[in-house]
Amino acid sequence: MLRRLFAFMFLCCAGCSAGKIDELRVLQLNIWGDARVVPGAFDALADELARLDAHVVALCEVNNHAGVTSERLVEALKERGQTWYGASGRCTGVQGTDVCVLSKYPIEEIVTGLSTFPGGVDMKVRIDVEGYDVLLYPAHLDYTHYACYLPRGYDGVTWRKLSAPESDPEAVLRMNRASTRDEAVTAFLDEVSRERADLILLAGDFNEPSHLDWTDATSGRWDRNGCVVPWDCSVLLYGGGFRDAYRDIYPDPATHPGFTYPSDNPAKAVDALTWAPDADERERIDFIYYLPGGAFAPKRAEIVGPSSSIVRSERVRESGEDRFIEPLGIWPSDHKGVLATFEFVRKR
Repeated sequence: MLRRLFAFMFLCCAGCSAGKIDELRVLQLNIWGDARVVPGAFDALADELARLDAHVVALCEVNNHAGVTSERLVEALKERGQTWYGASGRCTGVQGTDVCVLSKYPIEEIVTGLSTFPGGVDMKVRIDVEGYDVLLYPAHLDYTHYACYLPRGYDGVTWRKLSAPESDPEAVLRMNRASTRDEAVTAFLDEVSRERADLILLAGDFNEPSHLDWTDATSGRWDRNGCVVPWDCSVLLYGGGFRDAYRDIYPDPATHPGFTYPSDNPAKAVDALTWAPDADERERIDFIYYLPGGAFAPKRAEIVGPSSSIVRSERVRESGEDRFIEPLGIWPSDHKGVLATFEFVRKR
């Protein structure tokens, strides 16, 4: 059953004058345990959101009962001189909604309860961007059966070290499909097939890599042990017509790996930032997908967060060609975010 839930809104939208927009900046970020794991994380998150000046933000690992919530963030951003609209889900049904959305443009509709199982795409938010209809689905997919650890010599369920890496792609996919991620994307594609908008977005932490990243060219890197895997979620989304904004801008995963996890975080000990301490576990698991053919197309993509990651229990600075927006102070997460800038390709 679809449920319309809480929208926390203000009457004006600072910095968004009618007819003035020439691009749309969309940020996705996992805020790590409701922005409570790192000391000062909530204020740091609000500071970064104010500084980054995105227009639309999708956050996950949000406690929509007594934690971060869009309401608290909207108030914190108001204290920083910015006015935003917010959409918070409420915990209902089989799981609850650990995502929220912030927007500098009016939120017209919030629907939650879309998923019938844990780890599904449970919420959609419709935003009026100066007359353009933007539909955003924030997501945080099932974290279990993290199969990309198998080629690295770790179990994706227990996180324990294996006696040897498992490099058979079929074995990797069997574990992957024991999660609910593929079901979540299949259900999302069915739901979104009935929608129309000028821009449709799916943004979140997928807890699964992309088939665009695990290629022949990268199979010998990052402890993948020769594995080439057609990861289910990205294959399904591409089959459904969606495209990965980051890979549209940077199609070569060797030069622009775009790793978002595990991020370095100077405020935390290394052993709090890794699940595979003897491996290179870096992955791009945070995504902004969009449906082409609308009024917008991606023109720029950046990684938001520290330009260093955790590799075999060491803090290592990334050496690829990815563009980073480094935090000015405390970084609240063990993930890096993704900032995609869309341009208008069809004017009204």
